[in-house]
Amino acid sequence: MIGVKKLQDFSKAMIGPVLYLPAIGLLIALFSMTTNRLWVDESSGLYLVGKFVSSMLWALMNQLGFLFCLGLASGLAKTRKAEATFVAAMTWLIYLAANNSWLTLTHRLATGATNAQLYGSGQTFIFGFQVIDMGVFLGIILGCAVAFVHNRVVGIEFRGALSIYGNSKLVLLVMLPLVGLFAIATVYLWPMVELGISALTGFMKSFGAIGVFLYGFLNRFLIPTGLHHLIWSPFVFTSIGGQLLVDGQTVMGAKPIFLAEIARHPIGALSDSARFLTYGMVKIFGTAGMALAFYRTAKPENKQRLKVTLIPLIVTSVLVGITEPFEFLFIFTAPLLWLIYSLLDGFFQMLAWLLHVRVCATNGLIDFVVYNLPAGASVTRWPLFVAVGLLETATMYLVGTFCITRLRLLTPGRETAADDEHSQQANREHRDKGALVIAGLGGKENVCAVGNCFTRLRVDVRDPALIQQTLLKESGGSSVLIKGNHVQVIYGLGVNKIRTAVNASLGVIE
Repeated sequence: MIGVKKLQDFSKAMIGPVLYLPAIGLLIALFSMTTNRLWVDESSGLYLVGKFVSSMLWALMNQLGFLFCLGLASGLAKTRKAEATFVAAMTWLIYLAANNSWLTLTHRLATGATNAQLYGSGQTFIFGFQVIDMGVFLGIILGCAVAFVHNRVVGIEFRGALSIYGNSKLVLLVMLPLVGLFAIATVYLWPMVELGISALTGFMKSFGAIGVFLYGFLNRFLIPTGLHHLIWSPFVFTSIGGQLLVDGQTVMGAKPIFLAEIARHPIGALSDSARFLTYGMVKIFGTAGMALAFYRTAKPENKQRLKVTLIPLIVTSVLVGITEPFEFLFIFTAPLLWLIYSLLDGFFQMLAWLLHVRVCATNGLIDFVVYNLPAGASVTRWPLFVAVGLLETATMYLVGTFCITRLRLLTPGRETAADDEHSQQANREHRDKGALVIAGLGGKENVCAVGNCFTRLRVDVRDPALIQQTLLKESGGSSVLIKGNHVQVIYGLGVNKIRTAVNASLGVIE
């Protein structure tokens, strides 16, 4: 149980930097259209603007390790997060200098003046330092290490002349020898780790379609635990998902590779790393089919109310790829259906792969159009993806309807129409949404820490027995997950407003 909690904390912290990446990727895809020589003349102002903006955005995508270092240090730090972030930035620079120095002193520097010339050597240039190429993993390791040390020594204070060396300064002092040793160790150990990563990638490739099926299935099935981020993120943003030399730059991760490839003109055959980018199929097509099954099997007196509930949830899922508010309607009331739903999605992702589809479909329809239209149907085969997706919609509807009726599953709309008098009364008593949420969490004194990801309000509480799930659902939460002292309330895209309201009621200033 402790291990699961630690993984959940890590997953929660990972969300911080990941939240920015969809927006960055979307903008890169959009501006790739302005640099397509088939559509835009190289001498035009539009082409110049596209190149200018793309260079700014790629500066972020090329330094994901640094962003993850800062994000994880801040996300995992329990107190004084800004100081943890600052120490993480210094630690990053210290590592680069130390690693480069050891490579130089031991005559292990590979020959090459650019990343293109260093490709395949296991080394790269980061911030002007030639170092061992660890990709995003370097940022993840350093960010976690800083947070670990920070949480244990940041509260230590000294007296007298040594007082200036306490708190966050002590964190940096502790990190100095650790980073130095780590910088030396990676020179010798990381090549072996790279062999392991290559073996994992090879494992997924050797299993071919079965590997794609397992990847798609786990991406859905693990959503209730919040650990699904640990499935897709390594493949999408690290060398586990692939490594490719594109226009003189080493690009790691399935999504950066896809973006780099569609930015080239003319666009050649796309990398097979795209197999890790189709998990958005269920978001665009699958949820709609299951929602139709819910409506079809609902009691007549509940259908109108159910329609009002389902339409905004499905629109959100289809357009922007946020599925949790819909999925948590049945995850716990019909767990067998959730298993079937996840298995079906894995199957259709496998089918798309077998049909040689090479699309980027990680979120909703908007992202799908922006990413894939510039690349063209000939290289992505996106019309086939749409056809398979529509087949998934029909299958989800038919299988969902059959399972619900034959197995008598308790899905939305099949319960007895509830009296909402209590809900209305509660909302009258708690006109402030933040106050209502806090009341549902057991009061101000019961709340320890508040955070959020894409769709979930994540709260640490002192006594989970004080939580009132009814009030949390009346505040707009579609579902409540309680694991020990950690609570997750599913709100969907409006979760940022909820967190702001909660912090305002708590008197917290961020």
